[in-house]
Amino acid sequence: MGVEVGAQAARSRALAVLRVRSRALAVALLPAAVAVVLLVGGSTGQIDGPGWGVTRWIVSGFALFVILAAAGIALVVARSRPAVSPTVTIAEESAPDLYRMVRDLADRLEVPAPSAIALTPDCDSWLEDRTHPAHGPTRPESRDEIEGVPGVRGLSSAHRRAPAAPVLVIGSPFLWWMRVGELRAVLAPVVAGTGPSAHPDIAAARRFVRGLDAAVAVTSEPRGPLSRTVLGGVGWVVRLLLRSCRGHAAEMERGVAAAAAERAQAVDYGLRIVAQEQVGLAYAGWDRLLTRVALPAWRMGRWPSRLDAGVVAALTELSRRDRLAEGFASRLGERPACDLLEEPGAIDEAASLLAARLFHGGPAETGPDWAPVDWDEYPDEVVDRKWRTDAARLHRVLDALGVTRSSGAGASDPEGPTLARVMDHLSDGEPREPGEPRESGDLGDPVVVERPETAAYEDEDEDGGPENERSSALAAGLSAEVAREEAAVSAGAPAPSGAAGQVGPDMPLWDDGSLPLFPLQPPRTGRELLADHVTAMVCCAAMDTAGAAPGLDWLDGPSLLINGERSVDLGPRVLSLIEEGDPVPLRTWLLHLGIRPEKPVRLV
Repeated sequence: MGVEVGAQAARSRALAVLRVRSRALAVALLPAAVAVVLLVGGSTGQIDGPGWGVTRWIVSGFALFVILAAAGIALVVARSRPAVSPTVTIAEESAPDLYRMVRDLADRLEVPAPSAIALTPDCDSWLEDRTHPAHGPTRPESRDEIEGVPGVRGLSSAHRRAPAAPVLVIGSPFLWWMRVGELRAVLAPVVAGTGPSAHPDIAAARRFVRGLDAAVAVTSEPRGPLSRTVLGGVGWVVRLLLRSCRGHAAEMERGVAAAAAERAQAVDYGLRIVAQEQVGLAYAGWDRLLTRVALPAWRMGRWPSRLDAGVVAALTELSRRDRLAEGFASRLGERPACDLLEEPGAIDEAASLLAARLFHGGPAETGPDWAPVDWDEYPDEVVDRKWRTDAARLHRVLDALGVTRSSGAGASDPEGPTLARVMDHLSDGEPREPGEPRESGDLGDPVVVERPETAAYEDEDEDGGPENERSSALAAGLSAEVAREEAAVSAGAPAPSGAAGQVGPDMPLWDDGSLPLFPLQPPRTGRELLADHVTAMVCCAAMDTAGAAPGLDWLDGPSLLINGERSVDLGPRVLSLIEEGDPVPLRTWLLHLGIRPEKPVRLV
């Protein structure tokens, strides 16, 4: 009963959307109808007299203008390419068991089976209509096609005919973390949505709304003055139509979702409750893996090639640490959903590259400055390089600020970069005149701070920076240096491959110029940058003077391993130094572990 109620509500709202389209057509034809009446009346003598001839010409001209304008608007709506989510489409021969499971699920739900299956690097699943002619065989190679990955094809090569049923898009973390039964239970209400999608009225209403939405995007693109004027009028009409049917379209989708959820009640209902808990856990682990582990690698020009395998390790670690997740580890003995794929490693690599592009904006192809990295290589290829790169940047900014290098008696290379230089500069002291040296305690000889040199950075400090004066100046310098490096990288980035000469309907379905589509986090504040760079310098000193090693923590990202164990108490000591100018907690920590701050470290 609930299925019929939801479907009926969706159909009624679909008819309301179609009535908006019919009214728009009627308004466009109304001047033509008036012109026909005047012309017929004039030819028969029914409407004749002074002024009617001029009226007929004016009305006929206006009607012609309205018809041509309506035809132009209809052409823009029809030719505008609806947005398609960037995905990795899975060919049936590369995942026959997965396709079989989805078809069996559709048969049990008594709905049409999805036309294809695609993966998205996110924790979500949905149905996506790709029946627009622009998504057909005339399109060139799509941006989301991953070359060299067997069985993994881009949208352009997935089908040579526009499919009648929508495409099932599955979040790739679900395949690796969930068990087969859990994935089936989670997908049941999604697959059930193909039933209402097959209704002619709902399908027509969706095509109309998607066409309007795509036309709005087209009219918003920057163009020449004349085109901007013409498309501005088209955009005004399209937005008016979109506002008129937006409420009906939203209610229609709610009705479709309600009908699909009600239909799926009979399929694995009890298991779906447990599976929804896994959805929340997968989202938490995936988000942490991206922000703590993948993002540092992407910033270093490396993209982890097994992100989905990494999320399993991250969630397993989370299950081990979190008392609320104690029972979840026992699930790992059951068959994982990734076993439904013939080559899960290749598909994981394709989804990992797509994730790097969507969340960070990396290029579509690998190169010297954008290469894949395995988890075994992560500590050396990412963590060690990150720390040494940050330490080198920290000392460059100190040079620009006029801070002299350490020349203590214990330094083997008086001109080398040392942790003592950083600590001595950030240690708090009494106010002094510019250029006046201050005592450095037991960390080395006095350090001279050339205050006038900080003027170049003072305007670039930001909210949230440390209150310590020297820390503020150093944080501003680091922010400026990072901004310059990022600008240089953006300016020297190569043009997207295949972009030249692609115009009109052959353009890709999503534009590389808009990447990243989902940036993970806003730019780091000066305080965060300074803390990261000082921590990197401490880690470099620990590796070079005390035998520590870079490591990877699945939940926290780069970590320092001392005697094989992860160090977890460094952060508060660094904050005491940069925020309060107090080096004692950090100095005590270094002394306890045998780390020599006066010894130069190796940088990159």
